[in-house]
Amino acid sequence: MKLPTIDIYSQKNLYQIFIGINLALIGIASVFYTYNIVESLEAREKRQLTVFAQLIEYQANHTDLTEDYTSLFEIVKENIQQSRIQTIILSEDLEPTGDINLDLPSNLPLAQRQVRVKEAFEDIKEDNPPILVDLLGTKQYIYFSDSPLLVQMRYYPYVQLLSLLVLAFLAYLVFSASRTAEQNRVWVGLAKETAHQLGTPIASLMGWIEFFRTDPDRYPDEYTIEMEKDIKRLEMITSRFSNIGSTPTMKYEKIAEVVGPFLDYLKRRISTKVELTFVNELDTEKTMFLNRNLFEWVIENICKNAVDAMTGVGAIKVRMFALNKQEVAIDISDTGKGIPRSSWQKVFKPGISTKKRGWGLGLTLAKRIVEEYHGGKLFVKYSEVGKGTTFRIILRR
Repeated sequence: MKLPTIDIYSQKNLYQIFIGINLALIGIASVFYTYNIVESLEAREKRQLTVFAQLIEYQANHTDLTEDYTSLFEIVKENIQQSRIQTIILSEDLEPTGDINLDLPSNLPLAQRQVRVKEAFEDIKEDNPPILVDLLGTKQYIYFSDSPLLVQMRYYPYVQLLSLLVLAFLAYLVFSASRTAEQNRVWVGLAKETAHQLGTPIASLMGWIEFFRTDPDRYPDEYTIEMEKDIKRLEMITSRFSNIGSTPTMKYEKIAEVVGPFLDYLKRRISTKVELTFVNELDTEKTMFLNRNLFEWVIENICKNAVDAMTGVGAIKVRMFALNKQEVAIDISDTGKGIPRSSWQKVFKPGISTKKRGWGLGLTLAKRIVEEYHGGKLFVKYSEVGKGTTFRIILRR
């Protein structure tokens, strides 16, 4: 199998990469910007508590306090209250001597208040290093928590990153759904137009066959019989294309009678330098639930793809066997150029083609027919560059 060389959807993939990179840059910039804000806010709160500690020291060391000092002290304390920074002042032996912003009832008895303050101290003591207050040789410590705003700002970048990831995921889903819908419209429109265009020449060819049969001496029956087979084949192809976009009719078919005769038909219409062999390891009465026309289309697409990969010279082996009581496997192997492992999934994407002409939809349609209509699987079982490729179809009963 030749390596994919043409991808008509590559430009859209570049758009996805571009959007992803921009979302990543926005997320990284947001994290760094918020980190700087958090550092500034943290430093500001620590300065407030440091000033508060200095004012307490000044108050203890000076008895001639002025009204301006008292006002300044109240302003700093009010700022701490507005910031909702929980603050606890402890003596040298860690007994509470004061607190700010603790949610405690005002009428709480002193003993109970002391207990509640100590409980609050256990919650906030690890938030920030304490600030030392020297009161004429007696030491006190101010412990303080981070303000609710600072806590929120610390978690904000992660919330924003999560939001960006959700947004990117939703954008990916919308883009994928849009692209799938676009592909479906292209396939359905192209298929139905092809079926419409084939109608006229098929009718004309049928008329010519009837004309040839009026002169059997000049036009032997063996010629008209072969032409009639090809016309029936064209009618079947027309039926396939006209049914694209609608729910196919499924029924139980003897799988050997579907694959074997079709491969005989195909063998006479591919290069004589390609050896096509069929190995059936199933019971001839084994039935599977499928649509005969569509399933033959799958086999045809894979085999013709293999012929192209071998440039018309090589061997194709189709092996059909049971995986278990419910599953049947069909391996289609060729001796083509192979596919790098990194491209095993890519060959099923629409728009991938190795030929200068073509839409690159053959394997995409085959995978869709097997997996969406028949509930099976189609994948690259094995491939090695320079040696060949094996596609595996799995059908479930």
